[in-house]
Amino acid sequence: MYSSVTRDIKVSVQPVFLDEQSDPDSHRYVWAYRVVIENQGPRTVQLLSRYWRITDSRGSTQEVRGSGVVGEQPVLASGESFNYTSGAPLATPSGFMVGTYEMTDMDGNRFDIEIPAFSLDSPHSQRTVN
Repeated sequence: MYSSVTRDIKVSVQPVFLDEQSDPDSHRYVWAYRVVIENQGPRTVQLLSRYWRITDSRGSTQEVRGSGVVGEQPVLASGESFNYTSGAPLATPSGFMVGTYEMTDMDGNRFDIEIPAFSLDSPHSQRTVN
């Protein structure tokens, strides 16, 4: 599990390779990732939007921006959490993702929180020992 805390908001991510949805012969590798967002601070916040940077093992980068997550803009009071599962395909057997969520507090103050960088590794990745 990968985790980071920004302004009392903890984001944890657990990626899982989906072998049954992947097709290495067609250069298609698919991962699911589960995200847990926990409000560890005293103020109620709302997730407004997301930004992801997805990079494959060849260095090709894709950026994804959008409103909310999985069709929702969750509101988290102090001590509450929200979790969801999404997915990402790559043309290579490994890569990584990193990003931010744009949040707002109930006073209208907007701020970004970090989504920790996490590795997308498949059993098809070539491993190098240094």
